[in-house]
Amino acid sequence: MKTREGYARQTLSIIIGILSKALNHAVYPYKYIKENPMHYVELLKDKSRKPTREDLKIQSKENLRRINSVLYEDHPFYLPFHIGLHCGIRVGEVCGLEWKHINFEEMTLEIEQQLVDIKDANGKMQWQPRPPKSKAGYRTIPFGNALAEILRRAKKSQLENRLKYGEFYKQDPEHDYVCKKENGEHCTPSVIKYNTRKISEKLNITFNYHSLRHTHATTLIENGSPVKTVQKRLGHSRAAVTEDRYVHLTEKMARDAANIFDSFAQDI
Repeated sequence: MKTREGYARQTLSIIIGILSKALNHAVYPYKYIKENPMHYVELLKDKSRKPTREDLKIQSKENLRRINSVLYEDHPFYLPFHIGLHCGIRVGEVCGLEWKHINFEEMTLEIEQQLVDIKDANGKMQWQPRPPKSKAGYRTIPFGNALAEILRRAKKSQLENRLKYGEFYKQDPEHDYVCKKENGEHCTPSVIKYNTRKISEKLNITFNYHSLRHTHATTLIENGSPVKTVQKRLGHSRAAVTEDRYVHLTEKMARDAANIFDSFAQDI
């Protein structure tokens, strides 16, 4: 939802909250609708001011090393961290990723769903797979050798954990999620939010899961990837969205442009 003239951002936020709560009741107990459409509504940021690197919590290479150093391979945040960093996907998308979506031969992953918190027939909130946020959200993302090796080790480890836990392994009967805890329980956005908060506190850095998406995008653009390519990886509906959000942040590109022209001007 966009802020319109005459409506304060806080007012719109309150309206969204009221509608969301009301429609939750329409799902259960009244059963007028099957799903709350407000799950797909978000209050967009004020476009009159472009976001800064601090706003987007873009991480330096040193911060990424520090985060990685406190994650062991069986840590519930280890796999989400590396997938988010290498592919720039959203938290709901990484939690909805299943092994059937990983193609090791082509070294690609398919985004076909995301986990959304939905109230079930008994009134209990449950994380359930639902379609991506938009048509552009359906996408195929190539990944490199580093992530491929991490994914192979994770799959092998999960098979070993299934044998170790036996009947106590919490395997979802319908979905073989990629991101799991050691006991087979799948990682939800709540689990990831908890882990990013703990890491942020432990390392004293400003960090959340979306930091990885923003860091991924700016790194690609700074190193010469076309905006259109980055747009498709992120699942933005238009290249203009990607350009408006990230290109102004890339100081390296601005400096490179100055150096290119400086080299040209020397021959005049």
